Amino acid sequence: MKTKTKIGALIVGALALPITSFAALGNIDTLITDVGNIVNKIIPIVFALALLGFFYGLVMYIFGKEDNKDQAKKTMIWGVVALFVMASVWGLVRFIGNAVGINQDSGPAVGPLIPR
Repeated sequence: MKTKTKIGALIVGALALPITSFAALGNIDTLITDVGNIVNKIIPIVFALALLGFFYGLVMYIFGKEDNKDQAKKTMIWGVVALFVMASVWGLVRFIGNAVGINQDSGPAVGPLIPR
């Protein structure tokens, strides 16, 4: 009986967690906006990391020893694959958004970085 009570308490706690988490948020719109802002800030960083990975492999290939040439080729290939996949997904999301009718050109209003 104790195991069923523990499992029941765990399920109730797991179901109640979003209620307590969303209590601090204004509403679901602000949550979606916050997540969107975080994703919009992460995307250029991930693109830059993939590009840096490609250039790292390129530098390893040019200046590295003969033993490391295969590893450098793999690094360059995975950098290009990562860039291709990210750009493809980005384009696919934009295409689907345009097909559905979502306005993707309007972003959040950004004020001046230095307050007046």
